[in-house]
Amino acid sequence: MKDTGIVRRLDRLGRITLPIELRRSLGIADRDSIQIYSEGNQIVLKKYAACDVFTGEQADDLVEYEGLMVSKKSIKKLSKLAGLI
Repeated sequence: MKDTGIVRRLDRLGRITLPIELRRSLGIADRDSIQIYSEGNQIVLKKYAACDVFTGEQADDLVEYEGLMVSKKSIKKLSKLAGLI
């Protein structure tokens, strides 16, 4: 982990502002989605990238089905499993 030396306070709603220098260096644009999770006692912010709900892999051919992202590769495998192909 690289220390940036930047310290921010939470506002009354628990929000922080990510400094523009940090957003630029990480390729985070306005309105980008950010994934938030914890590792031990740390909060981790990560630029969100959609991935296949079955494999966890990022793919360019994702399709949304009932709110879940599924790759065409997984759809083909499921079709074979169901005996449709």
